[in-house]
Amino acid sequence: MTQVSNIRKERIAVVLSNKMQKTIIVRVERASRHPVYGKVVKKASKFKVHDEKNIAKIGDRVRIRETRPLSKEKRWKLIEVLK
Repeated sequence: MTQVSNIRKERIAVVLSNKMQKTIIVRVERASRHPVYGKVVKKASKFKVHDEKNIAKIGDRVRIRETRPLSKEKRWKLIEVLK
């Protein structure tokens, strides 16, 4: 019998929008090396995140964690506001 670890991904992100109820939109930036030229390039992804208490404000740095699907596009949950 094998044990399946329940390690979920965590990311640090910046809040872009908090206009929806219990949902924020965040941007996660990462750096990757260009496959041909070797230059480090910044790339970004936007996620919809569940914010149960509506505590995050625009511009806040937040920690988010992957979770079960909460709606059509929400797969992340707010863990804490880092400021």
